[in-house]
Amino acid sequence: MSRRVAVVTDSTAMLPAELAAERDVTVVPLQVVIGAKSYDEGVDAEATPETIATALREWTPVSTSRPAPSVFLDAYRRAHDAGAESVLSLHLSSQVSGTFESAQLAAKEAPLPVLTVDTLQLGFATGYAVLTAADVLDAGRSAEEAKGAALARAAATTSLFYVDTLEYLRRGGRIGAAAAMLGSALAVKPLLTIDEGRIATLEKVRTAGRALARLEELAATAADDHQVDVAVAHLAAEDRARTLADRLCSRLSANLGDREVSVGEVGAVIGAHVGPGMVAVVVAPR
Repeated sequence: MSRRVAVVTDSTAMLPAELAAERDVTVVPLQVVIGAKSYDEGVDAEATPETIATALREWTPVSTSRPAPSVFLDAYRRAHDAGAESVLSLHLSSQVSGTFESAQLAAKEAPLPVLTVDTLQLGFATGYAVLTAADVLDAGRSAEEAKGAALARAAATTSLFYVDTLEYLRRGGRIGAAAAMLGSALAVKPLLTIDEGRIATLEKVRTAGRALARLEELAATAADDHQVDVAVAHLAAEDRARTLADRLCSRLSANLGDREVSVGEVGAVIGAHVGPGMVAVVVAPR
């Protein structure tokens, strides 16, 4: 353990294993249930985005579950045993998952102080907040300062995404049945955002092409004249994601400096709720 303050997050933050190891971040997996079998995201080889996309297309039952408090407690104990004096535990929005609550419950039993953080974000946006916290701690600052920096970055980050259908969000209880039925009846392509930790409808467009064009416009507006990190995520829609990333890389070159637009496929847990064809863009001011 290289820091006095250990950093813990969850698997929905989309931190590649190599990056998490490099930045000394412990990743606690959420679970995805396919049919009757449960898998740890990022740990079990069966819990891949491809597996999830196939299961959803074939109407195989898919659900997700938060880590048990005991799993977080094990992570906190390992940090203590490795020499950490405290833990900063940063997670996806409490408005869409009970993961943060599990971390809070585990913190009460931990053998060292644990500061839990609800980023009110998802995916890459949570990941950027985690990396910001790690930067602050690596600079020798306190856990409270790292928490503040992470929350400030998460609050400044814009998360936008397009889904082919609202049906998967409805199945998972992330939006109401009425909204999903209306979207299907009108054959619209919804653009969604994260608003105060909740999934909210931003716009409705008629075609996937128009949806991707609007994501580009909205991302450019969010970037404004800031220096930003930009990431594009997808589920079973790599061509769409690469096309959007290329356009953003060109359009936002002044905002990006020499940084690339990251492209990645969402993990099994987020994928289970958004469905195949989803494309998201995250704009995080630096």
